[in-house]
Amino acid sequence: MKDTLFLNRASLFFKVLSVLLIFSADTFAQKNTVNQLPDWAFGGFKRPAHINPIISPDPNATFIDPILKKPVAWESNDTFNPAAAIRNGKIVVLYRAEDRSGVGIGFRTSRLGYAASNDGLHFSRSKTPVFYPANDDQKKYEWPGGCEDPRVAVTANGTYVVFYTQWNREVPRLGVATSKDLKNWTKHGPIFEDAYHGKFLNIPHKSASILTKLVGNKQVIIKINGKYWMYWGELHVYAATSNNLVDWEPVVNSNGTLKELISPRKGYFDSELTECGPPALLTDKGIILFYNGKNKAGDDGDKRFNANSYCAGQALFDKNDPSKPITRLDVPFLRPMEPFEKSGQYINGTVFIEGMVYFQKKWFLYYGCADSRVAVAVYDPARPAPPDPID
Repeated sequence: MKDTLFLNRASLFFKVLSVLLIFSADTFAQKNTVNQLPDWAFGGFKRPAHINPIISPDPNATFIDPILKKPVAWESNDTFNPAAAIRNGKIVVLYRAEDRSGVGIGFRTSRLGYAASNDGLHFSRSKTPVFYPANDDQKKYEWPGGCEDPRVAVTANGTYVVFYTQWNREVPRLGVATSKDLKNWTKHGPIFEDAYHGKFLNIPHKSASILTKLVGNKQVIIKINGKYWMYWGELHVYAATSNNLVDWEPVVNSNGTLKELISPRKGYFDSELTECGPPALLTDKGIILFYNGKNKAGDDGDKRFNANSYCAGQALFDKNDPSKPITRLDVPFLRPMEPFEKSGQYINGTVFIEGMVYFQKKWFLYYGCADSRVAVAVYDPARPAPPDPID
């Protein structure tokens, strides 16, 4: 009787132990594989210690607004959502700055500030904005909301091209401007103004990510299949092509509707929207689109991440057919973790990526924090860091 009882207890013990070992093995495997980046993806990006945020509001900076004709504290409320480029061996960041003319996101006036750095970490800033609404032919599109959320890239011959949101507080539109020095800009107006007889001019459109490639040590705008190519969109990812970088034609279906390339996914960090980030990059694995995913509140979102938070994702497209998506990350490679990424105008948490440059054999990624600050994360291909954890 005792022997039988002992054997039964021993059998039960080993069954429990076996289950525990399997559970532990599964847990160990998950923690060591769930957020490992595939070989096509970039990363991981590491936040430099004791550096961020690199740009914060300055209530003392003023300039004479050409429309109001009076001094305005143009970056007194928030500084966020930056573009980035290389000029004369320095990193230049063009960041969105909001004044205190209204209350709430989108109800103040936005202008673009200029900051330059020798190391990509410590910046000196211009006291006045370099891009803003004025009494020009774009005023009807840009006033009173302003010029928002730039993405910038450069051609092989040194022409900088910036895509930004023209916000008149009625319809957001993608505008384009060009420059040789990142300070003096020529505005060319809405990018879809002439396409399909103006069919898409008055629909909301924003967030342009133009296709680039690393040529030697310089990241430049390229053509693919004879045309310039961009991804754009806030809810879905769409595409457009151009012959001159100024006039763009959306990619459409056979019935004339916009072609959706990728869309939000139920149960993932990008369940609410997929919004294009910094310039897309052609690699030997394919085209990488860096984008911002918003996590939907409720059962349709990813419960591992905060509801309504913005995290950074990557999608891979066919290098011969930029309209053909191949795969994307199931978990973000960067997500809100630091206090300044979760406090500010947008308290649900934001790492909103818009600027990325190759500098001194590293990739510098610049992003907006909670719609209030600018921060940087660095990817060193020689010494990659692990991506942000998901727990």
